[in-house]
Amino acid sequence: MRRRPRKTQNKGSKKWLTTYSDMITLILVFFVLLFSMSQIDQIKFHQLTESFQNRMVLDFLPSVVPGEQPSSSESVEATSQIDLDDPINIDMDHEAYRAQQQEEQSLNELLEDVETYLNENELKDIISANRIEQGVILVLQDSIFFDMGEAEILEEGEPFLQEIGSLFAEIPNDIKVEGHTDSRPINTYRYPSNWELSGARASSVVRYLQEMFDLEESRFSIAGYGETRPIVSNNSSENMNQNRRVEITILNSHFDN
Repeated sequence: MRRRPRKTQNKGSKKWLTTYSDMITLILVFFVLLFSMSQIDQIKFHQLTESFQNRMVLDFLPSVVPGEQPSSSESVEATSQIDLDDPINIDMDHEAYRAQQQEEQSLNELLEDVETYLNENELKDIISANRIEQGVILVLQDSIFFDMGEAEILEEGEPFLQEIGSLFAEIPNDIKVEGHTDSRPINTYRYPSNWELSGARASSVVRYLQEMFDLEESRFSIAGYGETRPIVSNNSSENMNQNRRVEITILNSHFDN
């Protein structure tokens, strides 16, 4: 009697499993690719976080991103604790912010007072006042304050210096005074060059303000630039008149000068 041949069983995986595993692998690769493309640029994110923390309204919040290279987890933890739990640190930040706002208001009021005085006395053509990043700058043309080639303050210029001196006495800001000349050379016994003349004119203004209003010397700084910093070309009498000037800058206390 003939035996029937046994059917061999295929022990390999079924075909649909192979297709399914390929699909799962492709999906995995796809999500890995998405994940790699969505990685956060830590440096840019840190800078963004820092910019928000610089705003006073967020000063009491800790940073959500640790430092670039923290020495240990304890140092990061300590930083967060200082930001959150140190009431002295928070009070100092808000106090500094309030002081800065008050200073800005004082400088704006000073600018308004000076402009009012200039308008009332019709001095806008020879004296200008402007708000700049460093503070408030007053530009005094020499025609009302000095004789040609001299550094002694004329009587016509004293009322304005008295006006701004009384304003300076009410604020604590430092003051920078700069002297400038035109390009015409000078060679006298007192002033061998425009350097000496411009410095002497700045010194005369500071000395007048100190003597009249008892202002602290440490608040003032003086510079004489001669003809090296013209605001217009020295090609006409009118332009030379503009370049002969004394600039008084009332500095913001937070400005690094």
